[in-house]
This record gives sequence, C-alpha cells and structure tokens, in this order.
Amino acid sequence: MLAVRVARVFDGERMHDGGAVVLVSGGRIAEVRFGTDAVPDGLTASAASDGTLLPGLIDAHVHLSADSGPGALDRLADRPDAEVSGVIEVSLRAQLAAGVTAVRDLGDRRDAVLNWRAAAGAGLPAVVASGAPLTTVGGHCWSLGGEVSGVAEIRAAIRERAAAGADLVKIMASGGVFTPGTDTTRPQFTDDELAAAVREAHDHSLPITAHAHATSAVRQAMRAGVDGIEHCTCVTATGTRVEDDLAAALAEARIAVCATLGSDPAVVVPPAVLAMAERAGLTQAGLQDGVARLYRAGVRLVAGSDAGIGPAKPHGILPATIAEYVDSGIDPAAALAAATSVAAEVCGLGERKGRIRPGFDADLVLVDGDPTRDITTLARPRTVYLAGEPAA
Repeated sequence: MLAVRVARVFDGERMHDGGAVVLVSGGRIAEVRFGTDAVPDGLTASAASDGTLLPGLIDAHVHLSADSGPGALDRLADRPDAEVSGVIEVSLRAQLAAGVTAVRDLGDRRDAVLNWRAAAGAGLPAVVASGAPLTTVGGHCWSLGGEVSGVAEIRAAIRERAAAGADLVKIMASGGVFTPGTDTTRPQFTDDELAAAVREAHDHSLPITAHAHATSAVRQAMRAGVDGIEHCTCVTATGTRVEDDLAAALAEARIAVCATLGSDPAVVVPPAVLAMAERAGLTQAGLQDGVARLYRAGVRLVAGSDAGIGPAKPHGILPATIAEYVDSGIDPAAALAAATSVAAEVCGLGERKGRIRPGFDADLVLVDGDPTRDITTLARPRTVYLAGEPAA
C-alpha cells in the first residue's frame, strides 16, 4: 500500500486544506483522510509539506499521431505506419511527464491511434479515441482519410468507426485554419448530413463532437444535437464573437465545449501562420473573450489543448491551457475541474478517473504550493502517479 501525505487535496471539484493522507492499493485509491497527517502504522509516506495532490490531468483534445512539428497534420499522409506508431508513444510519454494521465484523441490518420491502442502495453496514459475525423471531400483535414459525401457515406463511415472500437465520433462541421481552401466562416455539411451523423453515432451509443469555428457551424451542430463542440470560436465574415443567446443555448443544452486554448509562449509563430489566423478572426484576445463569455453563461467547459498540431502546441501543453482559462477569468477551481472531473465525464471516464475518491484509479499529480492561488504550479509537477506507481 502507498501513502501520500500532503498539505491539501484538490478532489476534482474543490480544494481541501488542512492536511490529508491518501492511501493507494492495487492501483486504486483505497482511502482519503482529510485533516490529518497521520500515516497508518507500518507505512512510509511520500510527503510534500506544502504540496497539493490532484487527480491526473485529462487532455480532452489531442492528436497523438502528430509530432508537433511544422505542418504536423499534413505530413501524416505520407508517414509509414510504423513511424506513426512511434510518434504516438513519444506523444504519450510527453503527456505523462506533464501530469496528463488520460487523453482524448480527436483525429488520427486512418485510425492509427485505434490500431496502436489495440496492441499497446501498460505504463502510458489512457487513450479515448475517435479515429479519423469525418470531413467533406477536400474539407478540413481531408488527408487524414475521413472524407465523406452525403448521408449514406456519413452513416457508413460511422458504422466503420464503431466496428473499429472508436469511443466517439469527430466531425468537421466547419473549415479550419490549417487546411488551405476551407472556410472557417461557414459550415462544411448540410443540416441533413450533420443530423444524420448525430443519429448514427447515437444509434451506436457513441457521443459525437464537432469541430466548429464558424458561428453558423456552432449553431448548426447544436441544432443537430451534438454532444460536444471543439474550438467554438464563433467566427463570422466580420469578426469573432460569442453571442449571448448562443452561449445561453449551449449552457442549457449541456453541450461540452473544448476551447483548445494554450500554447507555448517560447515558440515564435511564423508570420504567415499569424496572418492566416488573423484573417480567420482568431486572435488571442478574441479567443479568451469567447471563453469568458461561455464561462459566465454557465457552459460546460472542458480542457483540451489541440496538442500535436504544431510547434506552439507540443504534447504536454495542457497546464498552459488551464492557465489560459484562468487568465480568461475562469475561477481556478473550475479550470482545474475542466481538466479533471469534467474532462473525465466528457471523455466517458467519469466512473474511474478525474477524482480523488475511494475506488477511483490512483492516477495522481503532486505539485508544490496551491494551484488555486498560483495556477502555474501545474507546469512543474513534482511526482506523477499512474495506477499508484510513480511514472518513469
């Protein structure tokens, strides 16, 4: 049995001060003792006198098969399968080192992550995966192998993903910045096509989440009944703004929104990429304002980084995502919940991950200080535990 003695515990929803001892057995949390530093006889505790123990972080939007280099998603089309498998494992090790013990992969090349997962060993973060995202012919991320045209092809593609073991469906409801020729201001699918995708996914008991930059695509996805929206930047031809009625409707529908903030500030973004993003209406100030509006409206926010797509989005960047949520005006405890308990629920892991509670997996992160007072402490984990074992 393992004992971890700390000054405070964030249990996935709120902070508990006054000392705590967490007991772990068989890879699961056996007991949580608040308000004490007493360790059962015969046990030696791993201790941090001013530390905080949190559930392992969950990044709800990653691309494990992308290596975070320039043009990472585009280069996937020509990479040998064996090389892609190596990238997936390296990506997961970087995630684990940052305190991330579970990820949701929302777009690989031709189900590479699903295929890798079937043969994967232990000792790496848990992986929830969609396979290749559905997109229109020539649409956003078409080179990943998910092109479909019309209702029949959409339904068939979702049946294929269900048979392959996908945990959810990802659909590109609007264009994207990194695919030339696509439009971030407009939907890619018709109302009938998107509604059919939702019905087919739900018929197979799969949630469906929609990549949507355009305000019109966000509204369309919401009408269709999606379970989640990625980015939700609300771009129009005249700018970017999350409208109050839309935020209220998203909150009422309990749609999970993953805003994909967070980037490495040390990376100099090429001017051409900046110009491309600005033309699409995607400025840092606009993105943070949108997240603030969603939060104030009571939208169910989940933390995801979009890790892997480029140098500013390396794997393991999730602590920066959480910090940007706080910088946007989100309460620190709510930002932490977005990366733990809420993320676990959205990713289908809510019965065993995302909380420090007896019976849950002992995926834990120990940091110095109190992250609700200084969120940057998340970027410097002291110890990461995976199933109760310190990560290598």
